Amino acid sequence: MHIQDIFSAHRTTFSFEFFPPKTDRASEELLRTVKELEALQPSFVSVTYGAGGSTRQRTHDLVVRIKDETSCESVPHITCVCHSEEEIRSILTRYAESGISNIHALAGDPPRDRPDHDRSRDAFQHADELVQFIRRFNESGIHPDPRGFGIGVAGFPEGHPATPNRLKEIEHLKRKVDAGADYVITQLFFENRDFYDFCERCDLAGIRVPVLAGIMPITSLSSMGHMADLALGARFPARLQKAIARCNGDEDFVRRVGVHWATEQCRDLLDNRVRGIHFYTLNRSTATREIYSNLGVKDSRALNTG
Repeated sequence: MHIQDIFSAHRTTFSFEFFPPKTDRASEELLRTVKELEALQPSFVSVTYGAGGSTRQRTHDLVVRIKDETSCESVPHITCVCHSEEEIRSILTRYAESGISNIHALAGDPPRDRPDHDRSRDAFQHADELVQFIRRFNESGIHPDPRGFGIGVAGFPEGHPATPNRLKEIEHLKRKVDAGADYVITQLFFENRDFYDFCERCDLAGIRVPVLAGIMPITSLSSMGHMADLALGARFPARLQKAIARCNGDEDFVRRVGVHWATEQCRDLLDNRVRGIHFYTLNRSTATREIYSNLGVKDSRALNTG
């Protein structure tokens, strides 16, 4: 289903993000996780992407299996890094022929095994250029939907680490939207005020597409460190750090605090009519299912009736 139709059907969207596994066994385990979360009736699920050949193939295979073996709408990520125009065109063609309706377009980071990759050799230096290319691909008529792919892009409520100038950061996002993006998914955040301020700045800049809030519950002390690495510049509010400190290293209590914090974030976002909530799952279903339970609902349909 094209993302425009998804937004038309749901006042608030609920989506889950996964990363491609590295082995066949992990692929089967992840597919079981997706099927566990299928019961929550997500609006769509997304699959991240690495520029390396094996990771690229596993992303494609997982996206197609989710589409064919579950009722979930799958949205693959695609990045600028390490790609020529012909490679991007080939990837888009495969997804179009597989019936994939939407793409999440990102600038991306060099693969860990290629830290010295020369970005100047890539066909696209910035995500807005990739969005423009996907729009041109849409006009080719290759995709079975006459609208072509729906396109998502990333937003950064706490600022992009490579763009300390917050005015220019919103200008960069505006360029991606003007290039043809249909929606924005934000990087994870832990303070809703940062998200609301970001949405207001988007509005001031003339960005009118839906902005979906990225939520990742803390489930362990190690996952907290991983989040700090994943979202460079992520701000952990002092109140959250104090709550974690009171756990005295007990991982079960850390997980409870993290899930509770994320639940309250979601409750507040829903009360303020957020356009969508995007859960970064780390390929696990437990925390997301607990958040739904804490909110008193069985699936996303119930969350759209409040």
